[in-house]
Amino acid sequence: MKKILFFVFTTLAFIEVKADEIVVIKFSDLKEIIEDKNNDLLVVNFWATWCAPCVKELHQFDELQEKYKGQNVKVVLVSFDFADQLNKRVIPFVEKRNVKSEVVLLDETDYNSFIDNIDPSWSGAIPATLMIDRRNGLKKEFHEKEFKEGQLDQTFSKFIN
Repeated sequence: MKKILFFVFTTLAFIEVKADEIVVIKFSDLKEIIEDKNNDLLVVNFWATWCAPCVKELHQFDELQEKYKGQNVKVVLVSFDFADQLNKRVIPFVEKRNVKSEVVLLDETDYNSFIDNIDPSWSGAIPATLMIDRRNGLKKEFHEKEFKEGQLDQTFSKFIN
């Protein structure tokens, strides 16, 4: 019984820490992340736990983050789940899949108010990914699609070279 209680308490403590790391943000906060000049290379992926293509490609973003570790590459996963689902759905999802990239939950209900600010070509469908390179000026690329296995790394490699 003591072992079970220890496991429950340590598991809850771990979820509590992860909950503190996943923040609920507004578009103005996301805009600050996107415009942060401290990130030479930024990859922002828009996804949701209920989006099968999003879930399928998600591990590639962790792999990208790991591959470019130490090269000022930041990966941010922006969840479109409802804010009231943070503790019931998003955190358990992130924990179960051991997601290592930064995760934020965008709490906006009027997507039309900011979609064009991300990219004018975006219909609002997910998954969608924004890539930014600030090393020599400002270069952006937007992809409204699911990256099949290996495509994210290939696309990002071409983008930054």
